Amino acid sequence: MLAKTFFGMEELLVNELKELGATEVAPYNRMVRFKGDKGFMYKANLCLRNALKVLKPILEFHADSDIALYENVYQFDWGAILSPDQTFAIDSVVYGNVFTHSLYASQRCKDAIVDRLRKDHGKRPTVDTQHPDIRLHLHIFDKKCSLSLDSSGRSLHHRGYRSLTNIAPINEVLAAGIIQLTGWDQKTDFMDPMCGSGTFLIEAAMMACKIPANLNRNAFAFEKWEDWDESLFEKIKSSQLKRVVSPEGKIYGFDKAPSALEKSALNIKNAKLEDFIQVNRANFFNSQKMGDTPLHLLTNPPYGERLEGDINELYKNFGDTLKRSYPNTQAWMISSNFEALKFVGLRPSRKIKLFNGKLETRLCFFPIYEGTKKIHKLKN
Repeated sequence: MLAKTFFGMEELLVNELKELGATEVAPYNRMVRFKGDKGFMYKANLCLRNALKVLKPILEFHADSDIALYENVYQFDWGAILSPDQTFAIDSVVYGNVFTHSLYASQRCKDAIVDRLRKDHGKRPTVDTQHPDIRLHLHIFDKKCSLSLDSSGRSLHHRGYRSLTNIAPINEVLAAGIIQLTGWDQKTDFMDPMCGSGTFLIEAAMMACKIPANLNRNAFAFEKWEDWDESLFEKIKSSQLKRVVSPEGKIYGFDKAPSALEKSALNIKNAKLEDFIQVNRANFFNSQKMGDTPLHLLTNPPYGERLEGDINELYKNFGDTLKRSYPNTQAWMISSNFEALKFVGLRPSRKIKLFNGKLETRLCFFPIYEGTKKIHKLKN
């Protein structure tokens, strides 16, 4: 199988798959190959936090022309995958000089599948690009072609809990990966001071509670497959739910916008995490750290594209607030505004390159010690 992910999150996905029990796990660019049985495919879709799709390759071949592409696809026994009464769709990604148009490649594959099923059954399936019964992925790199079954359906970032969002919300899979990249131990108090629609808080709580990432999803694509085994899926789901625990630390956030709090509260309720996450209306720049215990802070502030006002001033206030009011805090911020990041007034100890949509970003780490850094070093 293949699990697709974001740039920079491949190793996180490798570790996740190994912990779940996958074998022959190998990372590639924005994806990870692995082996597992049908039950593991169900478990991967249910539990993986860092995967966007789980694909099951069914056909691999070489083709140096559209005719060769058609013939190879036509020769496959499509009756075992797709019935004439079902709908299907094909997504294509093509690289190289042989095939240069993904839509044309999809069309040739579609023609081959339809022609083969019409020959074998006297009728053909129809194409439904929005809600197909079977979704296929065609990947062509130069002359190397592969067709895979999409076992997930809608991207796995559609967790099922987010009904309301702010402008430019962070993708749930990306949010989970970012939390893991910051090294949060799932025990230290976790805070997002600009929580927006609550995605970081919800993903953090699901991790700390060991709740399967996609527990709240309505459906997966494999539920429409011929070999769908509902009892096996329910057994796997039940087994994972037995691992759920209460979080050890506090998980909380605030935002100064009432509309953001309304959205985050509803999303938290949808995720059934009201008992474990607190959100309040407050301006981070006027706040103080609660207690003396360590704090893990992570936030996705405005980047400036849609912000009215001075973005540099906002980033400066962020840094000033950390220095003034948040000792003993591991502070992380992700942003695509590299110029504004200079105004934080703190030198990041780490920078991790990521992409938020098409925007290149940096996940920056600002450790805030008790007292000065010099005193901290003397103590140790």
